[in-house]
Amino acid sequence: MTPSTLPPALQARLEAALQARRDLHDPDHLSALRLFNGFYEGWPELVVDLYGRTLLLQNYAQPPHAAQAWLPAVQSYLLGEYPWVRSVVVKDRRSEGAEGQRGALTYGDSPNEAVLENGVWYALDLLSHSGPSLYLDTRPLRLWAKEHLAGKKVLNTFAYTGSLGVAALAGGSRSVLQLDRDRRALQLAKASYVLNNFPVKHADFLAMDFFPAVARLKRSGELFDCVFLDPPFFSVTPSGTVDLLNQGQRLINKVRPLVAQDGWLVAVNNALYLSGAEYIEMLEQLAASGYLAIEQLLPVPADITGYAQTVTSAPPTDPAPFNHPTKIAILRITRKDAARPA
Repeated sequence: MTPSTLPPALQARLEAALQARRDLHDPDHLSALRLFNGFYEGWPELVVDLYGRTLLLQNYAQPPHAAQAWLPAVQSYLLGEYPWVRSVVVKDRRSEGAEGQRGALTYGDSPNEAVLENGVWYALDLLSHSGPSLYLDTRPLRLWAKEHLAGKKVLNTFAYTGSLGVAALAGGSRSVLQLDRDRRALQLAKASYVLNNFPVKHADFLAMDFFPAVARLKRSGELFDCVFLDPPFFSVTPSGTVDLLNQGQRLINKVRPLVAQDGWLVAVNNALYLSGAEYIEMLEQLAASGYLAIEQLLPVPADITGYAQTVTSAPPTDPAPFNHPTKIAILRITRKDAARPA
């Protein structure tokens, strides 16, 4: 990186953010957290994550090269604050090319390949074009899976790198089926299995589009004690369209028949412009049938949302009663066939 100057306003925002998170660091530097969320903490062109001993600088400037006026100085400042950091990756999130999305190593020899969260190892590929490989906003959901799914049969749809399924197995799940159309992402899920000494069985990984895969599972009569539904906010394939802003209810109805009696359907909606009130209204409409109940809303952790003393701006739509646009709902399912009188 070429030399640049750290704007005083950005330095002040970074100092406040790092101070607010000072107690979140583990002494061995094995875990992951968000150090700075510029969207809410005063500099929307920058998000800083820490994965073990690797800093991930996510550049949201448009055009991306505009960040060269300050991004190298951010790196220098953070390396001064955290001298134990061994590598830095920069991703240009507004880049139109795959190279910018994949990112570049700007310091050190190699990025972290795994982190430890709540006693579970998760494999990483921080230079993947599809994202950081472990999303920090769903950390509480991984903990919920670990604490609630012992002995359960689990389906993880839109599994990506399989972290929710890995957490479920760490908590003693009887079986987990990881479903995602991206074979490379599922390979990283398998790497997490190896890190945690879980057996890697070919039948537990289904590299297939969501829509035909769900149809096939329905035809086979498969039922699961818990189904995770954490899709991208928008996606189009030859088999169907995912649109969490306008058609989130449709996806829930697609997977609901796969949930066993009194099982859980965990629905995550990260559509930025879908308000929390609109999402709750949609879920309440589904619950009106009597076959679905809203059991719990999981909050996103404070290192993602920002803190009272660091937040300078709100999301573009109000997420309440959720605390972040990543809206996580634990739903309890009653099956129609189970509800019929004897």
